[in-house]
Amino acid sequence: VAGLGNYGLRGTRHSVGMEVLDRLARQLAVAEGWRVDKRCCADVALATAHGLELVLLKPRRFMNLNGLSVASAAEIYSLGPGDIYLVHDDLDKALGKVAIKLGGSARGHNGVQSCISALQSNEMTRLRIGIGRP
Repeated sequence: VAGLGNYGLRGTRHSVGMEVLDRLARQLAVAEGWRVDKRCCADVALATAHGLELVLLKPRRFMNLNGLSVASAAEIYSLGPGDIYLVHDDLDKALGKVAIKLGGSARGHNGVQSCISALQSNEMTRLRIGIGRP
């Protein structure tokens, strides 16, 4: 589960994916387990939920390069594109509205496009978090 955003710019609308992962880590009781993984240039926490092993990932890059971290982590943890969930902001959704998208185009989102390019696939499931237009 990759929370897309601009690392170092916490609290901004475009880093909502990372904020969601912080909340998920707290709910899964692994919030103290974040560690820097230099192999994929990301903060990583491992968790278990409903019998599934999860890799929580917050890339330490700007949004348009998030895919490099996601692809590296996929290789390290032997994950295919279909195993990956991207959590990211969506300007076209009202603030707080949530939608799931199964694969397809990036719809103009640079972080998602970066992941599609780096993984050479668009099969990732996306959790789109509405941030509304300014």
